[in-house]
Amino acid sequence: MEVVPLHEPAEVAALAADIVEEQVRRRPATVLGVATGSSPMATYTELIRRHRAGTGPSYGDVTTFTLDEYVGLPDGDPQGYRTTILRELACPLGVPQQQVAAPDPTASGLPTAGERYEDLLANAGGVDLQILGIGANGHLAFNEPGSSLASRTRIKTLTAKTRQDNARFFHDIEDVPRHVLTQGLGTILDARHLLLIATGHAKARAVAAAVEGPLTASCPASILQMHRRVTVLVDSAASRGLARLAYYLDVWHHKPDWQRPGG
Repeated sequence: MEVVPLHEPAEVAALAADIVEEQVRRRPATVLGVATGSSPMATYTELIRRHRAGTGPSYGDVTTFTLDEYVGLPDGDPQGYRTTILRELACPLGVPQQQVAAPDPTASGLPTAGERYEDLLANAGGVDLQILGIGANGHLAFNEPGSSLASRTRIKTLTAKTRQDNARFFHDIEDVPRHVLTQGLGTILDARHLLLIATGHAKARAVAAAVEGPLTASCPASILQMHRRVTVLVDSAASRGLARLAYYLDVWHHKPDWQRPGG
């Protein structure tokens, strides 16, 4: 696991965008795993800015897979995660709509929705680069504390806290769905490269638990310790709980240029 402590959220977004662009330039038909929520949005904005400026790569051959999807929203609802990714990332970058995949929340197909999404991921060859955020309680996607560390894509019931956190995107908390389809922790670990983005004081405790704490279902993000290639980008606020912060800074500052994004 590589932990990169930076100062400002803008630096985190810029470096994350560098990593995404390097992946797409190296493999134009990249399979990109995308997260919603607040953590990756600055990165998406930076990718779009570069693309519009003509400095970014072409995304026409990229395929994206969302981590999750709400159950029970009307088709095309603006808060749906596929709709959000289309609006906030894919369409501005020129990713064709038919190459933007999400779990199917259709009521009649819910019993097999998880298995079908796993099949889609497998048929695409797996995710090359998975963008992740982290919840204040250490959740990844909608894998709340207590989730199986080997879990696969499935339907989950949202906790009251998570519904409260997401209520800011809705008119009222009663409008927040109670169920989601989410990739499991085992599914996330199948990606070849995991890129975790965390900014702000509210994420400091979760980042420390995920990076330096024990491997435990009580902090689902601690499963990242088991992956062969993880990059964790944090700003100064999110890094404050890290006991080995000085070491991470030393490693990053002395990293060979050829190992850095764009090197």
